[in-house]
Amino acid sequence: MEFGRTLNNQRVQKEFYKSEITKDSLSLIELSDTNKLEKFAREKYLFKKDNEDIYLIVKEDEKK
Repeated sequence: MEFGRTLNNQRVQKEFYKSEITKDSLSLIELSDTNKLEKFAREKYLFKKDNEDIYLIVKEDEKK
């Protein structure tokens, strides 16, 4: 029974990683366009051009 559970867990992990690979492959194809690559870098990693300023707006937690 233990090997059966282990096998089922590994099958679930296999499907998860297959879906992640597919999603990442589509993202790589999309990022081959330089405009989309620049947009991704600006949004995800806060990259900027030399003559620009970035303002990051952080919302406070409503509990505070």
